[in-house]
Amino acid sequence: MAQPQSRFSTSVDMVAQQRYNTTSLLGLKRPFEQIDAANHSLPDNHALTDTTNSAPRCANNKDRHFGLVAKIRLEASEVSDVSQGGTTVQPLSEYVQQKTTASPPGSTLNPLLSLCHSRYGLPEALVKNLASLGISSIYPWQSSCLLGRGILTGEKNLVYTAPTGGGKSLVADVLMLKRIIEDSTKKAILVLPYVALIQEKVKWLRKVVEGVDVNLHDVIGASNLDLSRVPKTHQRGSVRIVGFFGGSKARATWADVDVAICTIEKANSLVNAAIEQCTINDLGVVVFDELHMIDDDHRGYLMELMATKLLSLQHGVQIIGMSATLSNTELLARWLDAKYYKSKYRPVPIEEYLVYDNSIYPASTSSAFLQTASQLNATQPRKSVSPIRIIRPSVYKDLRNPVSNAMVSLAIETVRSGYGVLIFCSGRQGCKSTAALISEAMPSKMEIDNDLLNRRNDVVSDLRSLSVGLDDILAVTVLRGVAFHHAGLTIEERDIVADAYDKGIIRVIVATCSLAAGVNLPARRVILQGARMGRELIGPAMLRQMRGRAGRKGKDDIGESFLCCEKSDLEEVVQLLKADLPILESSLTPEKRGIKRALLEIITIRLATHVNAIHDYVQRTLLFHTLDRDDLNKMVEATMADLDASGLITVNSTDTYEATLLSQAIVISSLTPEDGIFVHGELQRARRAFVMDGEMHVMYMFTPIQLSGLGEINWPIFRKEMEGLDESGYRVLEFVGVNPGFVIKISKPILERNPEEIRIARIYRRFYAAFQLRDLCNEVPIHAVARKYKISRGFVQTLAQTCEGFAAGMIQFCERMGWGMLKSVLEHMSDRLKVGAKADLLELAKIPFVKSRTARVFWENGMKSVRVVAEANATDLVPILLLAQPRKFRIDEDAETKYHQKLMLKAEIIIGAANRLWERQQQIDIETDL
Repeated sequence: MAQPQSRFSTSVDMVAQQRYNTTSLLGLKRPFEQIDAANHSLPDNHALTDTTNSAPRCANNKDRHFGLVAKIRLEASEVSDVSQGGTTVQPLSEYVQQKTTASPPGSTLNPLLSLCHSRYGLPEALVKNLASLGISSIYPWQSSCLLGRGILTGEKNLVYTAPTGGGKSLVADVLMLKRIIEDSTKKAILVLPYVALIQEKVKWLRKVVEGVDVNLHDVIGASNLDLSRVPKTHQRGSVRIVGFFGGSKARATWADVDVAICTIEKANSLVNAAIEQCTINDLGVVVFDELHMIDDDHRGYLMELMATKLLSLQHGVQIIGMSATLSNTELLARWLDAKYYKSKYRPVPIEEYLVYDNSIYPASTSSAFLQTASQLNATQPRKSVSPIRIIRPSVYKDLRNPVSNAMVSLAIETVRSGYGVLIFCSGRQGCKSTAALISEAMPSKMEIDNDLLNRRNDVVSDLRSLSVGLDDILAVTVLRGVAFHHAGLTIEERDIVADAYDKGIIRVIVATCSLAAGVNLPARRVILQGARMGRELIGPAMLRQMRGRAGRKGKDDIGESFLCCEKSDLEEVVQLLKADLPILESSLTPEKRGIKRALLEIITIRLATHVNAIHDYVQRTLLFHTLDRDDLNKMVEATMADLDASGLITVNSTDTYEATLLSQAIVISSLTPEDGIFVHGELQRARRAFVMDGEMHVMYMFTPIQLSGLGEINWPIFRKEMEGLDESGYRVLEFVGVNPGFVIKISKPILERNPEEIRIARIYRRFYAAFQLRDLCNEVPIHAVARKYKISRGFVQTLAQTCEGFAAGMIQFCERMGWGMLKSVLEHMSDRLKVGAKADLLELAKIPFVKSRTARVFWENGMKSVRVVAEANATDLVPILLLAQPRKFRIDEDAETKYHQKLMLKAEIIIGAANRLWERQQQIDIETDL
């Protein structure tokens, strides 16, 4: 008799039909000691053996040249369905959830779901571009949102929330582009929290606006302009999309862009400059993505500062705010005088599961998830709580832990059915070890077609051709279709990994929790390896963002989220799942100190200088809607008195406030008042006795005040580097306040219990980072600096970019203070910091890919100028690029050929860029002679 079909079944199709010629280790009763002995009995140079395939496999040179340690391959445990009677059955062959959700009505049933409808008033070229990118129609909620009264015309502000993957960004994109296309005198600012998101958005929007013209003729007719006074880029009618962030190579200014895509800090600087320079009328729309970050007292509070300035101006700037995790949308809408919209629609529905002790429990809604977790944690669980699937316990030592066993089994099940998996881990080291573990259970090379293997080899070649070289673990895992993704990788490495995953070359990505908010990489199945980020439990907003990555629009009919829970965490998971999204609050409260910066900025840019105008500004803050009026007035008065006592403002007899020169320098360099006062003291001392016969002093000045997230001081390394300083270096130590005796004695982190201890810790942390900057400016490659200081390569790159942005701020600070000599010194070293090279290589390093150690190798091989490189052949550059590579691998002939092809392509790009630079230099010389 046939087994009855279970209501709940596997969510991955075709697993049961697939048959593999395998020899299962599950059928061999061997003690773990025997398995371990087998793992260590092979010599180190032995080729990897694929024990999941019964046919013998020849040793592969690709395995040997990567230096892999031979191991017995793992086999993922079987995942079986549980029938209604409680017995396990084999997974069903069809993807049962395909029938669960009906598709939304298309544009044929509802014409308003087509963006070419006249109600939207979008250019035909823009609509065609969106269609070519896969957006031929919109969802009903998007249509309702766009067609709200005053929204498309820019007369009304908008706040809205929708689930991750629900199409939030498209609404803002349409409103933003419509405004600047219809009126080319207007500009737009899109605010995003992370650089990776900015880079991704710049690429996307440039595709969207390709070939789209702004309405230049209407502008000329309305304002009596003539073409001779219109910038050439506007004469061509192009829409200019530019990214602004710390360390960006973009040289564009406010006048050179139509859409500025910015970090929170850069956007605030642009708004301040536009108000101060009286060009704020050019701004037509500002979009705040991830609006829930507004209560972040480190960065997000700047959103409140920007929005309040725009509300105070009353210049008709449309403000758009969106997020997937807004709880008090009504309050935000009341503050911004905006319409608000809430949507719960997801184009790809998500099924949610709790995995506990090798059992999988359904949780289609948060309440069901909570009920399941609560009953599992009860002393006597109710019989109604029964798993829908069972994961067979593993015989492998590495998979003895139920969480690891479940994670590997669920990942491999998904991969074998042809889908992608995204796994979230709590830390960077966990990402690496998890990726390595899963790769051991991935389908063997004998089961993969040659085309996919070749494409994976191409990815490895791309990674190997980077200036930082190839990571040892990625060299292994990528060939098996697995990679990790976290802040410890460089931007270039992360881009290559993300692109390979998006194309299906890599099937499994193991990432830190921060990826959930930082990069758009959806997957058929999302697996959470526990509910912690480091030692701390994740918040409900982060949990929603991670689970929201499940399901790819256009590729998946359904998404799945699995939260693998340890027994010790079950009670806390219950509380997490019970928790609502946090209520957003203002970060201008006294304990968060945001109000001090807010008031200093509006006085400095002369937005509000009289006491009445300042109170009017305060009444337009989010804080005004949540704090008692008397308490608010007292806080403002106390803050103004503090600014006056700090020498940042002055007040006259008519209650009018003036910004001092110091406050102007602080605001233009984008510092907080507290950090600005600290920097001022440091620069004042430097002006009195700058140590010019060495590099350490200027390196210290370039090190950002806030270095959180970039690692702690390694004191043995600090001592070693300190001992290597020359006499000028020791003078810098004494000058900035570093005590060599203290460095010699200390072995643990510095205590930071009060303001004085915080100040001291900041000095030591900055000097330690200055050692790394010194090495980078002296052509030590990023990977070598990372190895020397025992930190990740991505952290070194982030430090360099952060310092580059901070250095630009210091130069502006000195310029506003009138310290011309100090500004010149900082500018010279800033140029070296940008390219990571000494002064003699600055010209050569203007060429793309010719930086740091690579530039020195070019110089040493006769390529000493832009002209020489421009006149070279690509074949001449390939051997030089090979010399510049950090590591040399022994690879087979096919891989060697592909690797050389990559280098040849890079050489051609270098020569092309050198030719353009050389032509530009010649043109400048001709113009100078004339």
